[in-house]
Amino acid sequence: MTEVYNDQYYMSRALKLAARGLWTTDPNPRVGCVIVRDGEIVGEGWHEFAGEPHAEINALQMAKEKAQGATCYVTLEPCCHYGRTPPCTDALIRAGITRVVASTTDPNPIVAKKGLEQLMKAGITVSSGILGAETEQLNPGFFMRMRHNRPYVRSKLAMSLDGRTAMASGESQWITSQEARRDVQALRARSSAVMTGAGTILSDDPRLTVRETELPPFMFMPKRIRQPLRVIMDAHLSTPPDAKVLQEPGNTVIYTVSLNETIRHMLEKAGATVVVLCAVNGELDLHAVCASLANDYHVNELLLETGSTLSGAMLRAQLIDEMVIYVAPLLMGNKARGLFNLPQLERLNQHIPLNITEIRAIGRDWRITAQPVYGSN
Repeated sequence: MTEVYNDQYYMSRALKLAARGLWTTDPNPRVGCVIVRDGEIVGEGWHEFAGEPHAEINALQMAKEKAQGATCYVTLEPCCHYGRTPPCTDALIRAGITRVVASTTDPNPIVAKKGLEQLMKAGITVSSGILGAETEQLNPGFFMRMRHNRPYVRSKLAMSLDGRTAMASGESQWITSQEARRDVQALRARSSAVMTGAGTILSDDPRLTVRETELPPFMFMPKRIRQPLRVIMDAHLSTPPDAKVLQEPGNTVIYTVSLNETIRHMLEKAGATVVVLCAVNGELDLHAVCASLANDYHVNELLLETGSTLSGAMLRAQLIDEMVIYVAPLLMGNKARGLFNLPQLERLNQHIPLNITEIRAIGRDWRITAQPVYGSN
């Protein structure tokens, strides 16, 4: 029982370290590591940026010779292949680690238990399954991409107390408070990509960037903030070449079914990458878009910031995994616009149930986090 308690204690510490990479590790998972010898933490670290040392390497560098005969607690199975960095399994073996406790096995088929097997062949005692659910919760997009070939989709929504997102004219700035808007910046910062529709580009002309000056105060501020990929769903190429989103540094990808080469070249000249997909009833295939984001751009977490049309389409396609809804204490009336365009819902028994996982006050607003329950009717 003492060993089990200690395993949970040290793995909990490793998870806290892993969370420090929340805004920076993409497309890699957030991983933390703690090295313990004779009941004392002799090394710890976390993965900070893709291409830089993994959590185990940072912890070993701190532990130095004290790693000999120690136990390594790591939130994800150590890698056993050459990528942008050498295998962590080799480093653990060379350091003389005698026991490795992994929170969970790696869903990446390149690793997928092979790392633990390599350690066992070297005579190291291994185990896994300690706080595995917490590790997956910290890395929902990485596990979704590896298991289902698509990103974890989080829909950000702002509405009035009577469920309205904008006036009939389209006016919507600002429904929520400054505190809520700062909180959205943190959502963008943790996301691999931010997606919107052409309608939102035309009506609001957003930048879709993380503005560091508007971020809420973090418990742990990374050395630098990574800008997410910007994604525009634009079936008919109506995005203006002078849109603000194309003036920002970094990459913007426009998905379309249009074969208009003149407009495509204009947008590409403005800095966009235009991806043409096959049309489904004249519109974009949302599943194909998500597969492209996962395979071509290694998108783990996709933040959806858009109007009711695209939000409704993503919900109908069962591609929204989580909703983050900011509810402002105001009423906008029955002529204002709603959250989702869901014309197929005509009877109560057709409703889409939600599991509410968190409700929290953000300034004067309330933030509700919920997960759709598909196929329950």
